[in-house]
Amino acid sequence: MAHSQEIVITGMGVVSPIGIGSEAYWNSLSEGHSGVRALDVFGDSDLPAPIGGEISDFDPKQYVRPRKSLKVMSRDIQLAFVAADFACQQAALDTRPIDPERLGVVFGADMIACDLREMVDAIRSCVVDGQFDFSRWGQQSMAEMYPLWMLKYLPNMPACHIGIAHDARGPNNSITLREISSLSAIAEAVRVIERGQADAMIAGGASCWVHPFIWAYGRSFELSGRLDEPAAACRPFDADRDGMIHGEGSAAFILERRQLAEARGANILARILGFAATFEPYADVRPLRGDAIRSAIKLALQNAGIGPGEIGHVNADGLGTVQNDVIEAQAIRETLGDVPVTAPKSFFGNLGAGTGAVEMVASILALEKSCVPFTLNYERPDPQCPVNVVRKTFLKDTKPTVMVLNQTQRGQSIAMVLAAP
Repeated sequence: MAHSQEIVITGMGVVSPIGIGSEAYWNSLSEGHSGVRALDVFGDSDLPAPIGGEISDFDPKQYVRPRKSLKVMSRDIQLAFVAADFACQQAALDTRPIDPERLGVVFGADMIACDLREMVDAIRSCVVDGQFDFSRWGQQSMAEMYPLWMLKYLPNMPACHIGIAHDARGPNNSITLREISSLSAIAEAVRVIERGQADAMIAGGASCWVHPFIWAYGRSFELSGRLDEPAAACRPFDADRDGMIHGEGSAAFILERRQLAEARGANILARILGFAATFEPYADVRPLRGDAIRSAIKLALQNAGIGPGEIGHVNADGLGTVQNDVIEAQAIRETLGDVPVTAPKSFFGNLGAGTGAVEMVASILALEKSCVPFTLNYERPDPQCPVNVVRKTFLKDTKPTVMVLNQTQRGQSIAMVLAAP
């Protein structure tokens, strides 16, 4: 069923490998500039340089206030803080404020990876005669660590810092569900407003997956082997795809009741029509079949009160792995037919908990500009991925409604339907 009250988006902020801010982000999409590059993390080592979607020109000191807060902010928190700040600025919360008791925060986050350099002295303090002595860790190592170290790496801290900075005294929550975290956070923010617990919410997600700690779990990820051509490595739905790319980024949105937005004189960027989150049991002996994706799409359409023919384009998860793309493509074809499909991950890779929000920025800008961004690196169609991928150039004059999809490789799926103002 459709929502009882209309929830709109009035502010948007993005910090991504292809641009800081919406204008730079859109320009990269328009010009086909990839944010994937070789990462200089091993110095002069003989190890091959990994590749990823890194935000190379990000200086948190330009954006974070007070600056001393950086002492307790990991990279993930910094990205989230800046994206939320951009969104609040666009929504004019400073000049046309919302009652702080009625403003809340829901943010998607990962289990934040610790900066390994911060652990060096602590680890060395536990080494005796060349061997690591675990019995020394509890007491000896703690003397070598920053007292507030833990506050930098708790997944609830992005939402906390955002709430403090913007005096958001309403509900404050964090969601950690891998790649569906940020869309789930946006969905929960809608529900909070509908329940009457807030009039407006700051919602989104952030993550940094260009990190050696993440790569330590490399065998659990199907990564691309194109280390010699980073910009061409992420190839959603292309027949020559060989794996995903890790990246980093954040995006945030201001959600509010339409009545409040109009009373404040806020500019409405998009409407949230509906959404659905589903799950498909996963096991090594029973690979995913796409049941959760098909169900999420159907339920989201039902929740939005529209039919499949009314979707102008799909913003696909488009992970770039061999099997996941097949599963998603077939689910889209079976439920939505020959709808145009775009896959923003082709520009910056998998951003973990931030991926859905950063990808959603592309579709909101697409609604504003009445065109659909193309998918980078889509050159050779794969018969097993029977979807109408937008390629080479922007697609113009589509219906002003979009569905954004995200999935995890453990069976969780979410679909969200947006429409132009």
